[in-house]
Amino acid sequence: MVSLYRSDLGKKYAMAVTGMILMAFVLAHMVGNLKVYLGADDLDRYSAWLREVGEPALPRQTLLWIARLGLLAAVGLHIHAAYALTRSNRAARPVAYQSPREYAAADFASRTMRWTGILVALFVVFHLLDLTWGPANPDFIAGDPYHNVVESFQRVPVALVYVVANLALALHLYHGAWSMFQSMGWVAPWRRGFAILFATLIAVGNVSFPIAVVTGAVS
Repeated sequence: MVSLYRSDLGKKYAMAVTGMILMAFVLAHMVGNLKVYLGADDLDRYSAWLREVGEPALPRQTLLWIARLGLLAAVGLHIHAAYALTRSNRAARPVAYQSPREYAAADFASRTMRWTGILVALFVVFHLLDLTWGPANPDFIAGDPYHNVVESFQRVPVALVYVVANLALALHLYHGAWSMFQSMGWVAPWRRGFAILFATLIAVGNVSFPIAVVTGAVS
């Protein structure tokens, strides 16, 4: 496995597999957060269940921390593979193009993958500080996710950050979902449709949360 990962092909496999793991998490995270529309009790119960799942066979939060560590490993491997492939591509072309490039196949999403990836990574750090740990949310109350969501998104600049970041995430997911089929060698004529559908679903779901709070639909 180590020898395979040292090759560019192995790194592409790693990006595809970790990408699928992260896509599954993003979808599950968004679906879980839809409980905000059911009210405070439903969202708070869901948050408590995430910490209690696995009991009494396992101590409290054990499965949650296993999932967190697994996601952290997937993110780290995904970023390292992307960085290594970028360096490899640059080394293969030490002299830059001397004339403006005309992109025949690459679209805007593929050409901005690096920047949307950086933006999403920075947003994740802010998101954790805002709604998980609390330093970025002046009215944060531990164990009260509904309250924290409402208090956070009532700040219009913060709501705008969430909207912009999730649009960048959707753009990143679109190209990632499309390209993972190619990286894994899977021939699927519906892959572009799947990529569009998945990215749109995540964008609409995640962007709806700050908009719902700002407009007063959730309060």
